[in-house]
Amino acid sequence: MTREKQNILVVEDEPKLRRLVELQLADEGFRAESAPDAETGLKILGNQKFDLVITDFKLPGMSGLDFLQAIKRINAHLPVVIMTAFGTVETAVEAMKHGASDYVLKPFSLAELVLIVRKELASQELREENQKLREALGKRYEYGNIVAHSDKMQAVLAMVERIAPTNTTVLLGGESGVGKDMIARAIHEHSSRAGGPFVMINSTATPENLLESELFGYEKGAFSGATTSKPGKFELADKGSLFLDEIGDVPAATQVKLLRVLQEREFERLGGTRTIKVDVRLIAATNRDLRAALEEGTFREDLYYRLNVVAIDVPPLREHKEDIPDLARFFLNKYSREVGKQVKGIAPPAMKALMEFHWPGNVRELENIIQRGVALSAGDTLDVADIHLDQPARASGGAAPVLPAGMTLDQWEDEIIREALRQANGNKSQAARALGLTRNALRYRLSKIGVPDPSDKDE
Repeated sequence: MTREKQNILVVEDEPKLRRLVELQLADEGFRAESAPDAETGLKILGNQKFDLVITDFKLPGMSGLDFLQAIKRINAHLPVVIMTAFGTVETAVEAMKHGASDYVLKPFSLAELVLIVRKELASQELREENQKLREALGKRYEYGNIVAHSDKMQAVLAMVERIAPTNTTVLLGGESGVGKDMIARAIHEHSSRAGGPFVMINSTATPENLLESELFGYEKGAFSGATTSKPGKFELADKGSLFLDEIGDVPAATQVKLLRVLQEREFERLGGTRTIKVDVRLIAATNRDLRAALEEGTFREDLYYRLNVVAIDVPPLREHKEDIPDLARFFLNKYSREVGKQVKGIAPPAMKALMEFHWPGNVRELENIIQRGVALSAGDTLDVADIHLDQPARASGGAAPVLPAGMTLDQWEDEIIREALRQANGNKSQAARALGLTRNALRYRLSKIGVPDPSDKDE
């Protein structure tokens, strides 16, 4: 069955460029129509159905932002790609905040534009299919080592099913320990890149001053100790996928280079001058609210909108507790084989304790508890005594006081931050780990309470 051609409207006041784009789209199998200004474009949109709009941001008459908002009033879900001059990236980012799907910087190659068009059309199809999924979740998905029988996790796997075959950038959100790395691997293994490498890097596990060289590599002599050249993770992931965990902690300078790779698929090694081209699908993950990071000024807006093409939020374990029995049995079988024990089941009281626990550490914490239980068990069944849950401490006289006497919540939080920094001897990374915060989040809180930033003890 032949697929119907997709309709694209091109709005551009420069006749030669307008014609070139129109002809290129036709050669690529699209049905293209054009307009010289926003007013004409709106008339055409009012009378015909289109799958995507490509428009110059600077048009005669109506402003680019007004035109974008008018398009969204006609069809709120219609993807819009902005063409804009190199010096006006800020306006393109502003347009994306108001609903534009992506942007391309002039001068651009027609091949680059077609790549963005195909990506946006694929993303739009995914959004439409996901909407259908939310309306009726019928099919059940099975993915290797992922235990996910609850409706919430089935919705995650349904998104994986739809997003995996595309080359779209994916942003995974969710608390630490929910299994974002497993979801990233599933996306890679069910994509056309499955035969290529799957490379992982965690930005918080890599010192800030080494992260750039880890991602992009370095040349001999780039810094003290660089006795040989070394390829970075992007080169190693060429023709495959790169999973960048905790992207919210990437330093500002490295964010600039990441943006360039996403836009132009090229970079230079640290200390090098040769431009390296790569074909890598980026799957990023964060346990932070990146919108809050935007407000704090610690994360670039343009990078955020490049990353947030398709977002998948992985729910915490406490929101899909119906998966706990199957997860627990999965880990039980895994670690029983590893240690050579014949632990075949979990006693009902032990399973009840697992179901009633609040799981602050999510699936990773459950795995650790089952692993420890198998290692310490003396019989063929895990009993309550084998399940060591980290319960919050209670005051001997009843319920623990919520706050120390005479202190507000803000004062108590400030004191905890100061104490963590004191115990870490001013080391921000160590203090942040003790508090369960990122380095950037700790810096932000330190600035709010007027504590000097001890940058000399950053690592």
